[in-house]
Formats: sequence, structure tokens, C-alpha cells
Amino acid sequence: MSAIAKVHGMDGKLVKPDWPSLTLDELSILVARFPALGEPLQIVTVSPRPLSAAGVVSTRVGNVFVKRHHRTVRDREGLLEEHAFMAHLLNAGASVPRVIASGSGETAIAIGEWTYEVHESRPGPYLDLYEDAISWTPFRTVAHAWSAGQALAHLHLAAEGFYAPRRKPQPLVASFTIFAEQDARAALDNYLAERPVLAANKAVLDCCEQALQLLEPFHLQLKPLLPALGSLWTHNDLHCSNLLWSDAGNGARATAIFDFGLADRTNAVHDIANAIERNIVEWLQLVADPAHPDQVAVHLDHLEALLSGYESVRALSDDEATALAPMTALCHAEFALSEAEYFLGVLHSEEKAPMAYDGWLVGHAQWFHSAAGQGLLEAIETWAAGRNARMRKAGAQ
Repeated sequence: MSAIAKVHGMDGKLVKPDWPSLTLDELSILVARFPALGEPLQIVTVSPRPLSAAGVVSTRVGNVFVKRHHRTVRDREGLLEEHAFMAHLLNAGASVPRVIASGSGETAIAIGEWTYEVHESRPGPYLDLYEDAISWTPFRTVAHAWSAGQALAHLHLAAEGFYAPRRKPQPLVASFTIFAEQDARAALDNYLAERPVLAANKAVLDCCEQALQLLEPFHLQLKPLLPALGSLWTHNDLHCSNLLWSDAGNGARATAIFDFGLADRTNAVHDIANAIERNIVEWLQLVADPAHPDQVAVHLDHLEALLSGYESVRALSDDEATALAPMTALCHAEFALSEAEYFLGVLHSEEKAPMAYDGWLVGHAQWFHSAAGQGLLEAIETWAAGRNARMRKAGAQ
């Protein structure tokens, strides 16, 4: 059986996938390396995520989740970076899927041009409540946003003590290096030098220059706070669709976090900012109507719940809270460039790449100068000032 399905497109519509779907024939070759699983019986579901081929597969001993990457996206070494982080989180008590090792003890399996990983299907009897949700779509309820914030804080506590360095340069990683430095221009030059396919593209360079100018005011705000942002391995893609849930109700709890493909060494504020960027702003409305940025929906009630839920588990420092607004305007930049690298260097698609380097890098930077974007940042600043005042008052009592 070959399960043919469409995947999420850049505009939110379902489109033909860039990668061939998993087949039972290839799964038989893969699962033969996992004798404890027995043979694959059926491809139960096909993931609509566009950057790899994945799905739930039934075997003789139960369901597993199989993900296949092209080796130019994730080679064995790249996957092992993610797996080491997930193993640390599991050992620290975090609720994340277990990566299943082959009979020879390998978790990243290279076969021809592909690299595979096999995960337990679900860590517990939980629901994939947002399975079909596209990135940049909101939580269903305020309670879901609160619980997602708690889940992220628990992950950050579990991540402490994982001392692996930053990941090697590769596509589709949400790193934080450009605006982590005092000299963003020099850091951008270094970033591009490590990614020749971007450095050789004039349109990319022009957009980088434009984005650097647009984002400079936010970087100026962030720079004095950078020393207070402790280095931490982070998820960098906490969207509601990367969470498992206790039930289908409006008050469901987030019970596990999965999909660590974008993880890297950044800091907790960067990770929270990414969660805001992924869940609170409906960017697909900007894709559909770029001429009206102020009509992009921003869910400020979910923002308040996400941050309150987070702080109910892990309190931010005053500097971390103050850094959150400028970080929210900056956090998208490197992943936009990383997606441009994927489109240009892996898919060789001059057609798709401008959505990343122009639409997402420049377009999102421009949006933060709109009334709607300024409103979001002001709401974060108001929250930070209020919580900092409350924390100081509580400390004085």
C-alpha cells in the first residue's frame, strides 16, 4: 500500500507533497532493523506536514510513528542531535515521545538517500487534538493556551543540564545567532557564509538587508538584556499541533510535546517568543491579504493565558520578561532564512523560496511596524511591566 495524501501548503491550503509518501515496501526494509517490532502491517495515518514524509504505522506489536527525511535535510548526525536532547528530557521526567532504537542500538537509520527515525506513537493514552492544524493557527480555547504555557515551562526545567553545543548548520532549524550578538550585521554575514546557497542569491541578500533595517529597533531594545538570557536547548516550535492532549474538551490539558526538528541551543525567552509567534498571530491572513496587515488577527487573551500558564511553573526574571517583546519581533528571522535555504538548496525551487525570504523574513518584520504588530508588542510590554511590578512588590513583603 502507498498512502497518497496532500500536505499543508505555504498559504494554508492542501497541496501535492514535495516528498514521496511512505510505502509498505520501504517500511519492510526499515522495520527489519527493528526485530522487536515485527513486520509493518498498515500505514494508519499520513502526516500532512510538508517538510518530510511521516505517518503512524501499525506493526505486530502496536503502532509506531515513522518519519523519513531526505539526507540533505537531516543526515544521521543531524537526527542524533535531536535524539540526544529528547533522551535527556525523558531522563529528566519530561513527557516527550521515546525514540525507538534498532536491533543494533541505532535511532537514526540511513538507507540510500533517506534518513529515518521511529518513535513511539504516543507517550500515553493522549489525543492528537490539533493533528490537522496548520502552523500559525490559534488555540481553540484560553485553557488550551494556559496548559501549553505550562508544558513549555516544564520542558525548560527538564532541559537544564543538557550541555550539547549549538547544532551544525543545516536547513530547517530555528537557531538564534544573528540577534544574539551585539553586532547583528557581522553575525548575519557569518550566518550566510555558512550557507552558500543563501549567500550566492542576490534576492536573499537584498531581503536580508531590508529585514536588518526593519528589525534594528527591536535589536537595540534586546541588546542590553542579552547577558541575562541563559543559554538553553529549546524546542523552538511549540505550536498547538506539536502537543498531545488529555481529552477533546475545551479544558483539555497539554500532556506531551513532540516534533523536535527545530530544536537548538537558544534561550527560554526565544522559545516563548516562538510559541507566541506560532500560536497568537494568524500569519496566514497576511499571506492572503498582505495589503492589510492591521486585519491580521492577534489573540491577546491567548497570549495572557500562555504567559500566565508558563509562569505558574517557571517564573521569568525581570530581564527575561522585559526581553520578551523585542524577542517576539526577532525570533522568526533565522527560521525564515533556514526555510529559504531548504527551498533553494534542497528543493531547488526558485518559485517557493521568495515566500520565505521575502514573505516571512521581510513581511513579518514589516508587520511588527504596523498598528497590529505594535499592539502585540505593547501588550507583551504591558504584561512584562505588570508582572515585574508584582514580583518586586511580592519580594518586598
